[in-house]
Amino acid sequence: MVPGGAGAPALAGRRVLLTRSPDRAGAMARALARAGAEPLLLPVIDFERAEDPAALASALDRLAAGDYAWLVVSSITTVRALKEAAAARGTTLAELVPEGVQVATIGPSSRRVLEAEGLRVDLAPTGRQSAEGLVELWSWLDDGAAGADGAGIARVLIPQSNLAAPTLAEGLVAKGWAVETVTAYRTVDYPADPDRRLTAALAAAAVEGGQDAQEAPGVVLTPHEANGELAAGRIDAVVAASPSAARRIHETLRPLDAVQLIAIGEPTAAELRALGLAVGATAATPTPEGITEAVARSLYR
Repeated sequence: MVPGGAGAPALAGRRVLLTRSPDRAGAMARALARAGAEPLLLPVIDFERAEDPAALASALDRLAAGDYAWLVVSSITTVRALKEAAAARGTTLAELVPEGVQVATIGPSSRRVLEAEGLRVDLAPTGRQSAEGLVELWSWLDDGAAGADGAGIARVLIPQSNLAAPTLAEGLVAKGWAVETVTAYRTVDYPADPDRRLTAALAAAAVEGGQDAQEAPGVVLTPHEANGELAAGRIDAVVAASPSAARRIHETLRPLDAVQLIAIGEPTAAELRALGLAVGATAATPTPEGITEAVARSLYR
């Protein structure tokens, strides 16, 4: 049972390590701080532009020409990558996507970000917010929504990380869609090459009325410092915000047996388990509030 009532923060005195950089951890760190926790930051992954920009540019040419029935944006980082690519073309993300193209995404957070950028979102799961949840929600279009090939098969574009799992693409292919994936960005160990790092700022209104443009509160640790805090028992929970972050946690942090590992969603939880790590809790929703609730649940069960 989570302690405290209306006047007592649920996580008072608890120290939670977020494995994100300050510019990407703002909303999550503030949610934890509101619950009384002390957020600590350890950046473990970062993001760079795709190694083959020509492939992305070609896919975006076809998108702008109306060759696709659907654009699937599977992460907020994908929004950053597409926004940066659009700016390089002298346009905006909203102007890049033709009016007739429908947009799907993973859940409410990415939906808010896309809408703040001026895009209408036609499909986003509210329950199981993951690639699997989107595949489950996806409905078959009877009219086929033929692409430029005229074959009567709806064509779908999925820009994604170089490390993206095939779950989404394979799920849609199994439903009869013609799916094209393209690498929009690279997930790399922190820090990224300064000349290649994704730097596009998202619309300030996307999260918390613009506060996400602010850097996260909390001390930024090096891996050596984080391991010292873990060894001394001064960290209560570690948050993994992606399967890539889970792998870096496994490679970087020791010891982990005395802390609660919190996964942002089931794919991240599955990756932690595959690495032999125990999952303390999985967020019911991949949001700052969902993460905060999962931390509290793991510490006071």
